[in-house]
Amino acid sequence: MWEALVQLDRSRPGLADQLINAVRDAIADGRLAPGTRLPSSRALARDLTLSRGVVVEAYEQLVAEGRLLSRQGAGTVVAGLIRETVERRAAEPPDQVPDQPSTLLRPGVPDFGMFPRAAWRRVYERTLALMADAVLDYGDPSGAVRLRSELASYLGRVRGARVEPGHVVVTTGAAQGFAVLAAALRAGGVTAIGFEEPGSYGVRGHLESHGLRLVPVPVDADGLDVAALERSAAPAVFVTPAHQFPTGVVLAPARRAALVEWARRTGGLIVEDDYDAEFRYDRDPVGCLQGLAPDAVAYIGSVSKALAPALRLGWLAVPEKWRDAVAERKAWADLGGPVLEQLAFAELLASGGYDRHLRRTRLEHRRRRDALVAALRRHLPGLRISGVAAGLHLVLELPEGVDDEALAERARALGLGPLPLSRMRLAGFGPPGLVLGYAANSPGELETGVKQLASVYGAVRTAR
Repeated sequence: MWEALVQLDRSRPGLADQLINAVRDAIADGRLAPGTRLPSSRALARDLTLSRGVVVEAYEQLVAEGRLLSRQGAGTVVAGLIRETVERRAAEPPDQVPDQPSTLLRPGVPDFGMFPRAAWRRVYERTLALMADAVLDYGDPSGAVRLRSELASYLGRVRGARVEPGHVVVTTGAAQGFAVLAAALRAGGVTAIGFEEPGSYGVRGHLESHGLRLVPVPVDADGLDVAALERSAAPAVFVTPAHQFPTGVVLAPARRAALVEWARRTGGLIVEDDYDAEFRYDRDPVGCLQGLAPDAVAYIGSVSKALAPALRLGWLAVPEKWRDAVAERKAWADLGGPVLEQLAFAELLASGGYDRHLRRTRLEHRRRRDALVAALRRHLPGLRISGVAAGLHLVLELPEGVDDEALAERARALGLGPLPLSRMRLAGFGPPGLVLGYAANSPGELETGVKQLASVYGAVRTAR
């Protein structure tokens, strides 16, 4: 039975991840019904010719996700709650669906079910057990010292950043990083900032709400057009160089050098959003821009794409010129963030748990990316797909004249979450398209979502 349920590719790393995904899929499609008793970890390891540690790791993760129940003396069984909840929600009339946007085809969100609950519980409990009582007092507004140290090490090792622990500011997500930096820029007399065209609709709102005027700077196959930035006379610029949002292009080496030269010659500030650079599939790693020019780059990141937005954990590192202004505004913003979560994340980094989680999710995201591409080619043949080499989303390019806003609206009515490419443009000119996410959904769900999208695409084309 288990050899039929679990197909392992032993030529690939991550056998525990493969086992976790196989059991998830079997529960989701009903092959493992609620109440089904699973073999002991020792017996399953023997049946599948695995080490017992691999099976224990998989069972712990699935128990933490609520998919399995394990009780002393009663063994491990499939939980009924998840399947029952899905079936109940599917039967609810539309007016009872929660206001939270659907994750199906929605870019920018991970699979919340893949959150490493077992590992997080262990590091959180360790933090509570070992921390001094004084940790519960108001701390350093820039963040827990241990997390800042672990982040500096991690960012240097994985992203090629050059930052000292004392120069890291821990924020409540990237959103607070943008807010604090925008306030510091405004106080320093900066009123305008160059912005990628097309670019992130969400970040645009953050910067505009804090009084910055956005100046569109075009993006092409090599990334941000630095010559156009020069002509704009903007004193700062926002970029996503490792994986441009939404197009997915990488800032070319010559453009990187030109952008750094622009910043040093003019005194301009480069604001780098390194939002999902850990996820790459068909290309070599691309280091962050900050590592080339820590004197000219404000670096922003978070765990929202890798772990979960609800943790509200991010970081910001700025050139020396801006450090005092940023630190002051961060202190007045909140007197410091959630220290217990910061210390738990520091422990996750130090123990290697974060690296293991990223390896697991990277493999799964690639599988889902491939599934989405295959579904698009089956149900929407002839449309060009771009931006697939990394990240958590891709772009479906549409023919001229197709109203991508109308298409996205019809898709939302079906419970889908794609974003129209036209919404990402300040100037409003450019070919239509949809930005589609794949990280939050199984291959089967992605297939269903694309079928629904294809049906409304035909209706929108007919209505032209």
